[in-house]
Amino acid sequence: MQLDINADMGESFGMYKMGNDAQFMEFVSSANVACGFHASDPTVMRQTVALAAERGVSVGAHPGLPDLQGFGRREMKLTPEEIYDNTVYQVGALQAFCQAAGLRLHHVKPHGSLYGMACRSEEVARAVCQATLDIDPELYLYIMKKGVAGPLAEEMGLKVVYELYGDLDYDNQGNLVITRHHEALQPEDVSAKVLKMVQEGKVTSTEGAEIDISGSSVCLHSDTPGALEILKAARRALEEAGVAIASPPL
Repeated sequence: MQLDINADMGESFGMYKMGNDAQFMEFVSSANVACGFHASDPTVMRQTVALAAERGVSVGAHPGLPDLQGFGRREMKLTPEEIYDNTVYQVGALQAFCQAAGLRLHHVKPHGSLYGMACRSEEVARAVCQATLDIDPELYLYIMKKGVAGPLAEEMGLKVVYELYGDLDYDNQGNLVITRHHEALQPEDVSAKVLKMVQEGKVTSTEGAEIDISGSSVCLHSDTPGALEILKAARRALEEAGVAIASPPL
């Protein structure tokens, strides 16, 4: 069995530091790099891409809503055209940094509220998918299987990687429980949850129900308290279970 581990990175901004990208990059196979709207700046983008190149990690664009203060986790009312334009602008910028570093951009993964909006709204999902296709039809779209975005992306001809979330909760309907701040978690609890999702296709909801789930990439966030230890424990548990860690090939 092969599994991708992805994480959101490059989310510092100027003198404000977020996460520990240098250490995190040693244990993931794909990095979703912020593109300047919800976090990051040109220097952080360049540095994060260079770090991924050094570690052999696939680079994806992580476009978000234009809301630095809210870290892209507050919904905004935007037209489909605005969402398309914002996505092209951000992904295009990161693609240029990848080209300058001798890398090929690997995927697009919407951030925060844009991700949730794309899962719920066909208009938003179509705008994000069309932007991705117009930039490079060979790019993967990273998205959760629950919602409208995945099936629409496949219908439009995009390659889709379905995600599992190790450090976020699911409700009874299989929706992610999104909060402004990530709560502290125990590494062994996250590892057990990830193994259960990967090996059994099951996850326990916030209400205690066992629900079906599937995906080929596990996302772990770098801004969760104790994030590095969580990531290391989850990767160790997967490898001990015979799961090879690698990003999907382009």
